[in-house]
Amino acid sequence: MLAEDLISPLDVPPLANSSMDGYAVRRADIPEPGSVLPLSQRVAAGQVGQPLAAGTAARIFTGAPLPPGADAVVMQEQCTVLEGGGQVRFDVVPEPRQWVREQGEDVKRGAVVLPRGTRLTPQALGLAATVGAARLSVVRRPRVALFSTGDELVMPGEPLRPGAIYNSNRYTLQGLLAQFGCDCTDLGIVPDSREATRSALRRAAEGHDLILTSGGVSVGEEDHLRPAVEAEGRLELWQVAIKPGKPLAFGQVNTAAGASAWFVGLPGNPVASFMTFLLAVRPLLLALQGAPTAAPTPVLLEAGFDWPRPDRRREFLRVRRAGEGRLELYTNQSSGVLSSTVWGDGVVDNPPGQPIRAGERVRYLGFAEWLLT
Repeated sequence: MLAEDLISPLDVPPLANSSMDGYAVRRADIPEPGSVLPLSQRVAAGQVGQPLAAGTAARIFTGAPLPPGADAVVMQEQCTVLEGGGQVRFDVVPEPRQWVREQGEDVKRGAVVLPRGTRLTPQALGLAATVGAARLSVVRRPRVALFSTGDELVMPGEPLRPGAIYNSNRYTLQGLLAQFGCDCTDLGIVPDSREATRSALRRAAEGHDLILTSGGVSVGEEDHLRPAVEAEGRLELWQVAIKPGKPLAFGQVNTAAGASAWFVGLPGNPVASFMTFLLAVRPLLLALQGAPTAAPTPVLLEAGFDWPRPDRRREFLRVRRAGEGRLELYTNQSSGVLSSTVWGDGVVDNPPGQPIRAGERVRYLGFAEWLLT
C-alpha cells in the first residue's frame, strides 16, 4: 500500500502528440477533400518538430509531438502520397484536434496520481512510472501470527484418526492474508488447554500487529481463548448477531515490553471463519495499511429461490449468479459446508427475520469485490 500521495511533477503527455501515423496539418489549409499540400518535415516519436509553415503538411508518427501551428492529424489511410513523394493529397477535411492527444490529457501536473492507501497493482506501478516516480513510499506489510485451536485438528498429509478432521482453516486464512499483503507467521495447532493457549498468545504478541486464530471462541468447556485473552490482555467484543459467524472475538494481547497486538478470534467452522474474516478482519488489515476500509457496495439482484424461515440474526446466504442475473441458493447453508463458498460467487446479505420470496430483489455481495483492495 502507498504510504503517501503520489503527486505528478509533469503533464502526461508532456506535449500534444499524434495518436495516429499520418500527417499533421493546419485545418485551414484543407478546405475540401482532394486538397494537396507539400511535405515540409518529418516528425518521429521522440523528436520535436519545427513550427509548421502555413500551406504545408508534416509527416508524423504515433506518439510524436504535434509541430507548433498544426491543429489536426489526418491518418495515412485517408491520404495519398503523390508521385515523387513531395506532396500529399487529403481525401477528407479533418475535424478540430482530430487524432491529437492533448497535453495533460491523462495526468495534469500537480495532480494526485495515486492517493495514500492505494494498493500497488501492476497498473498502479505503471502509472507511477508514467510520471517518472523511481521510488515509492509504502506501508510496511502487516505482521500476522496465525494459529488454530482444537485437539481434533490434523494437518493434511497426516493420517486421519477416528474423530479427527483436517485443518482447512489454516489454508483458507493463509490465502486470505496473502491476498491482503500480510506477512504471516504460522504457529500451527495449539492444544486445547488454558496454559497452552496463553503461551501461544504470548509468543504471538511478540513482533506481530495482529493475532488471528480459528476455533476455541465458543462457550464450550474446551474453548479456552476467552479466558486466555482476558488473562493476557483484554477482550472488547464477544459474539456478534450474524449467521454464520456468531462466536467472533476481538481484543488485544499485551507483550512483555508493554506493547500490544490486536487479537481476532474467528469461529472454527470453515464457512463462519471465511465470512467473519471478510466482515471483521479485512477492514482491520486495510486500516493497518492506511487504505479505505469500506465494504463492497451491495448490488440488488433477483432471488431465484424462497427463504421462508429466516434467522433472527443477520444472515449471509451463499449464492451464485445464474441466467438473467437471478441468484441461485446453495442447498446446504450449514457453516461447516465449505464447498458452498467454492460453488458460489457471493452471498445475499439478508436482514434479521427477513423472509425471501422468489422474484424479490435482494442485496448481493460478490466475493471478488470483497477480495479486491
